[in-house]
Amino acid sequence: MLNSSLYQTILITGGAGFIGSNFIHYWLKKYPDTNLINLDALTYAGNLENLHQVESLPNYKFIKGNILDRQLVDKIMVGIDAVIHFAAESHVDRSILEPAIFLETNVIGTQVLLEAALKHQVKRFHHISTDEVFGSLKLDSNEQFHDDTPYDPHSPYSASKASSDHLVRAYGETFGLPFIITNCSNNYGEYQFPEKLISLAITNLIEGKNIPVYGDGKNIRDWLYVQDHCGAIDAVLHRGNDGETYLVGGLTEDVSNLKLVKMIIKLMNESEDKINFVKDRLGHDRRYSVDWSKINKKLGWKPSVTLEEGLKKTISWYQKNQQWWQPLKKKSQEFFNINYQHGN
Repeated sequence: MLNSSLYQTILITGGAGFIGSNFIHYWLKKYPDTNLINLDALTYAGNLENLHQVESLPNYKFIKGNILDRQLVDKIMVGIDAVIHFAAESHVDRSILEPAIFLETNVIGTQVLLEAALKHQVKRFHHISTDEVFGSLKLDSNEQFHDDTPYDPHSPYSASKASSDHLVRAYGETFGLPFIITNCSNNYGEYQFPEKLISLAITNLIEGKNIPVYGDGKNIRDWLYVQDHCGAIDAVLHRGNDGETYLVGGLTEDVSNLKLVKMIIKLMNESEDKINFVKDRLGHDRRYSVDWSKINKKLGWKPSVTLEEGLKKTISWYQKNQQWWQPLKKKSQEFFNINYQHGN
C-alpha cells in the first residue's frame, strides 16, 4: 500500500547536506507520490554525491541557490505546501573562526524563507534547530533540556540558531504563519561530513590515524542516529501541532565523548592508544541531555536503534564508502590542522 503525505509539494532547504540528504532519501522512499524541491547553496558541507540515487526521479528537483537570495526564494516558494528548513551553517568550531557567515545564513536566511512562506501561504514551516540553544548543563546533575528550557546559547553557532528559533516563533505569533520547531541532539550516521566527532573518529581509524578528543573528554552529548531523526521529522510534520516545539534525542543515559570514542575503538577492533587529547574548544559546553518524552507520548516516536547499533551501521557505511569521504578530508586538511592542536 502506497503511503500518502498531507503535503504534495515540499521545499527542502539544505538538502545536499548531511541530515537533509538523509531526509530526502527517507522521504522519497516512504512517500514516492510527493514532489520534493531541494534548494542548496552547495557550501563545503553540501554534496550532490549524497543524492545521486534520486537525482533522476521525476518528483525530485534540485536548485542550486542561497536562501539569502530573496528573489530566488520568492520564485521557488510558489505552490509549496510545506517547508522543511535544514539549511544552516552548523559546525561550532567553524563558527568560532568565522561568526559572520553563521549570522547571515542562520538568521537572515531564515527570515528570507519566513517572508516568502508567509507571502505564499505555506501550510507548515518546519524549522530544524538544535539542543545547543539551551546552553550547557552541569556534569554532575540529572537535569535535562525541555521545550520550555530558557535559551542560553554559548557559541556563535548556537546563538545564531537561537535567533532563528525566535524569528520563526515571531512570524507565527505576529503574522499567523503555521510553524513547528524541532530541537534535536547531535546527529550521526551516513553522509556526515568527516569533521564531526563520530565521523572523524571512524574515518581516522580507517586511515590509521589518531582520534582527537577535546580537553579531558568528559563532555557529554545526546547522540541521535540520523535515520531516527528523519522519522521524528515525519511524525512532527504530519501529527504535530502548529506552534509547538518538540525535542528529539536518541539516548536515555549520559555518554561522555571519551566513552563514545572508546565504544567506536572497540567496535573497530582498534587500540585506545589511538586517543589523542587536544586543546579544548573555546566556550566548550560540558553537558547536553535531551528529554524527548513529549514527542514519544504525544506522537509515538522513539529511537529505533541503540547507540551501539547505530554506531555499527555508521562504521559499516564509512568502511564501504571511502571514495565518498576521502576527497572531503583532503580538502579540509587545513581546518583539521588549525583546530585539533595538541594539548599540554
